[in-house]
Amino acid sequence: MTGPQPQVLVVEDEPAQREVLAYNLEAEGFAVRKAEDGEEALLLIEEEHPDVIVLDWMLPHLSGIEVCRRMKQKPETRSIPIIMLSARSEEIDKVRGLETGADDYVVKPYSVVELMARVRTQLRRVRPATVGQVLSFEDILLDSETHRVSRNGSEIKLGPTEFRLLATLMEKPGRVWSRDLLLDRVWGRDIYVDTRTVDVHVGRLRKALMQHGGSDPLRTVRGAGYALG
Repeated sequence: MTGPQPQVLVVEDEPAQREVLAYNLEAEGFAVRKAEDGEEALLLIEEEHPDVIVLDWMLPHLSGIEVCRRMKQKPETRSIPIIMLSARSEEIDKVRGLETGADDYVVKPYSVVELMARVRTQLRRVRPATVGQVLSFEDILLDSETHRVSRNGSEIKLGPTEFRLLATLMEKPGRVWSRDLLLDRVWGRDIYVDTRTVDVHVGRLRKALMQHGGSDPLRTVRGAGYALG
């Protein structure tokens, strides 16, 4: 997988179900965080910004529906995909879950294999480079499976950090990434690296992308960070 492991947050109050989900997600190569109620979930979402959330509807104190509603109100967490788990199989409940902002709805008892496939589907949408897709932006192509990058047909040699940096920027062209967010996504949340390191690697990436000519595709946004395009 490209970059640090994609992170999945499992929000489930039943310990046995929580552990089964965590075990299977880790076996698939995901980093897993766990929460057993809605308040803990909202705190972790704020701190960690997981890539995908598997969220049980029936939670103590704060329901999954309420967690979902609060997340979708905030611009910084609105785009995180939510897969809602529920024992409620009625059409009206499913509609309510989706209307509140869930991206997918899985009825209990569910097949773990199917749920893993649904997690990968959501991940493909938000972090396509982690699931081996080819990304393109203007004349730049990035193949995350073969680790190859080309621009206008000419191969570009990149170090592993510059490759992960480019993959992150190419997943959301136009989005301005702060240095802190790039550190989390490219270097990993548990590694301490100075934010100036980001500037150094962006400089290297810029130089590599322009080695065969062409305009500078990277944009520096003063006081905010970097964007592609």
